[in-house]
Amino acid sequence: MDLKELRKEIDRIDDTMLELLEKRMEVVKNVGILKHKTGGAIYRPEREQEIISRLKSQKKGVISDEAIEAIYLEIFAVSRNLELPERVAYLGPKGSFTHQIAESRFGAYADYLSLSSVESVFKILENKEAKYGVVPIENNTDGIVGVTLDCLGKYNSKIVAEIVMDIHHSFASLNDSLEGIKKIYSHPQGYNQCRVFLEEHMLLDVEFIPTRSTAEAAQMAFKDNSSAAICSKIAAKMYKLPILFDRIEDNLANKTRFLILSDFKTDRAKKNKTSILAKTEDRPGGLVKFLQKFEKEGINLTKIESRPLKNSSFETVFYLDFEGYVDDENVQRILKSDYDIKWLGSYAVNN
Repeated sequence: MDLKELRKEIDRIDDTMLELLEKRMEVVKNVGILKHKTGGAIYRPEREQEIISRLKSQKKGVISDEAIEAIYLEIFAVSRNLELPERVAYLGPKGSFTHQIAESRFGAYADYLSLSSVESVFKILENKEAKYGVVPIENNTDGIVGVTLDCLGKYNSKIVAEIVMDIHHSFASLNDSLEGIKKIYSHPQGYNQCRVFLEEHMLLDVEFIPTRSTAEAAQMAFKDNSSAAICSKIAAKMYKLPILFDRIEDNLANKTRFLILSDFKTDRAKKNKTSILAKTEDRPGGLVKFLQKFEKEGINLTKIESRPLKNSSFETVFYLDFEGYVDDENVQRILKSDYDIKWLGSYAVNN
């Protein structure tokens, strides 16, 4: 086949794909009508993961697993907007890593609400001013995000999904000479994750100006050609800030785990994780005694973090992730034991 014939074949396939997508969206609209009547949630991450896993197992050609996921996540996002458009609140501003995560799951055309703090996201959800919230929970370099744990204890939103994202930082500036850079804008976490790069390029003595996000850092650096930003590639592009160095983070395996929050209980997935907050007995061996219950029930703990309750008696609460679904009998025995436990959600394990 020559080029002209190949293009005709592509056009024919595109026409067929569009026809099939139209049929899919008609079914989606009917699903939305049914969910609206029954009060069912539109976003079902466990169902989406099930579809993507099934399609990956059926692939026979050149399309990679990553490509299948990218294509269908966008189809799912368009589908949800047909079913019932709903607002998504996230830790902003636009161009932040949290914004990227939100768009990756809810699509480019969702109704987004950018907020300046993690607690603002929880408040908006509590007031029913948004259906979904997206916040960071931990980074594999800097550890847990304490304010997210505090808000999980303070507010009633449930975890409905987790997403792990590779985090890469760029060094961007209008000035093409490092000697001309007098200020560096960055979120403190981003700055600390790039200290080796800064030391190697003799930039640790340059004035550091903390920002609320790496996207804000790019915005500020664009206004001052004697400054630079440590920011994401998408933020640099958004604010038309030239990238001098890419992937400058100390740990090239730098990852952040994000949570999607809402007000419903997810359905059981193929593999599930449950999160709780628990207050144990304030005596020697109190925590050990509590943890032994997980061993007895055959439950695998995947994370435990302590967090102060910020009261006058210096009490501590523990955040735990473990394998299992809320309705599993062994999980129920943990949740109904004689401890002060808050169930935060059960959701599909992020593969």
